[in-house]
Amino acid sequence: MLPSIEALTRIVREAAREELLGRFSGVQRETKADGSLVTAADLAMQRRMREALAQRWSEIKFLGEEMSTQEHAVLLNEAAQHDLWCLDPLDGTTNFAAGVPYFAVSLALLREGKSEIGLVYDPVRDECFSARRGAGAQLNGRPLGARMPSASTLAHAVAGIDFKRLPGPLAARLAAEPPYASQRNFGASSLDWCWLADRRFHIYLHGGQRLWDYAAGSLILTEAGGDSVTLRGEPVFTLDVGPRSVIAAHDATLLDEWSRWIAKHMR
Repeated sequence: MLPSIEALTRIVREAAREELLGRFSGVQRETKADGSLVTAADLAMQRRMREALAQRWSEIKFLGEEMSTQEHAVLLNEAAQHDLWCLDPLDGTTNFAAGVPYFAVSLALLREGKSEIGLVYDPVRDECFSARRGAGAQLNGRPLGARMPSASTLAHAVAGIDFKRLPGPLAARLAAEPPYASQRNFGASSLDWCWLADRRFHIYLHGGQRLWDYAAGSLILTEAGGDSVTLRGEPVFTLDVGPRSVIAAHDATLLDEWSRWIAKHMR
């Protein structure tokens, strides 16, 4: 039996309200070895979630972003044989530390090397995006809807673009000659996947996400009818914590047009 979405939502919502929103107005931060930020909220949320999940499902192993590289390697080496939680306790730490209200908790259950359950919770808006493989995607318990109409062509699309991690020539071409109608960059990858799934924008491009950034969100997008590949045309999901590029769209037709434009301007 898989854990229920309802039970997981209750756990994540309660923890995020207490551990994240309770610290949002007074952030204590440090810089990790890779130059990224970590706050007391990241660490407290990871501790809280690990304990809460173990109380209910002690047989499922746990991988959190703030664990060591060595722990990540051991857990992923065994992931094909054991169910595994994959948690980003605070996706959008830079936003959180700066007082920007765009951050989320991302939780996925991996089974046999695939995401079986994905849940992304935005505590500021009290929006919980969720999906179970083969059962569709939801927002706060109702089928995931569409904020905007589908984009019929790339020229009509609203894009989510993270310029920082893109190859220089591609970023320069996008800045000088964008093929889409408009562009956004919000700063929390797991939530970006969900906003794409809900068609708050139509296409997406990111140069380097980690497993905990996409494990839940990519499943939610897929279950909402969207699709994604890397810049090399490979599946985004892999049991590795190394960075993966992302090209995504709310449907396969638009992804094909978007991917072909990128391939043409990567040369």
